[in-house]
Order: sequence, then C-alpha cells, then structure tokens
Amino acid sequence: MTAEPTDALKGARVLVLEDETLVSMMVEDMLADLGCEVVGPFARLDQALSFIDGGGELDLALLDVNLGGERSFPMAEKLVEKGVPFVFTTGYDEAGMPDVWRGRPSLRKPFMMHEMAAVLRSAIS
Repeated sequence: MTAEPTDALKGARVLVLEDETLVSMMVEDMLADLGCEVVGPFARLDQALSFIDGGGELDLALLDVNLGGERSFPMAEKLVEKGVPFVFTTGYDEAGMPDVWRGRPSLRKPFMMHEMAAVLRSAIS
C-alpha cells in the first residue's frame, strides 16, 4: 500500500543510519513511498559522521540507536549542533536511553509506515 506523499515530507532528504540490511531496505521503501529522498543509507556510525563532516546535506535523519553494539548518540549530537531534526529507531523501550536523549522523537521497532510518517512529520515541522 502506497501512501500519498505529504507536503511536509515530499522531497525531504532523510539520512538513514541502520545496520540491519532488511530493516534498512524496508525503511528506504517507506521513505520513497512518502516522497522522501533517501540519504545513504549508512550501516556504520563512522560513515554517517563522515558524510555530515563532509558537508552532506539533509533535512531529517532516522538513527538506529544500536549499531552492532555501537550507539548512534555521537551522530545525534552532531545533528543537534547542526540543527537537523532526527528520530531514533530502536527495538528497546526508552528506559535504556540516556537521560539526555529521553523524550526525543523515536520509533519502536517494528513500526508501520503510518507510524513512521507521523513521527517524521512531527520532527520536521
């Protein structure tokens, strides 16, 4: 089922930081259906940080919290510095999040496209 692209998301450049290939592919398909342009995707934190440090442009980011044991929080810090909104994705509840990141927009895996769209619209507006 394809969603109608929304004005808030249509054409938005969304960075995807996700280490699970199948999840990444699913997210890419959902973003395309929402009219977004996928940036990356990146499977490793260092790749995503290099993109940002190299002047890569984006409007929004989806950050998997746990990248094979490495946390995506340095990327979140970089995005805060640059004023770029982001959404965490995680298979865990908020109890495992450091206090500084609690209350930030997040999606609990597995999630549906309408859930992702709502959180992304809220984050970008």
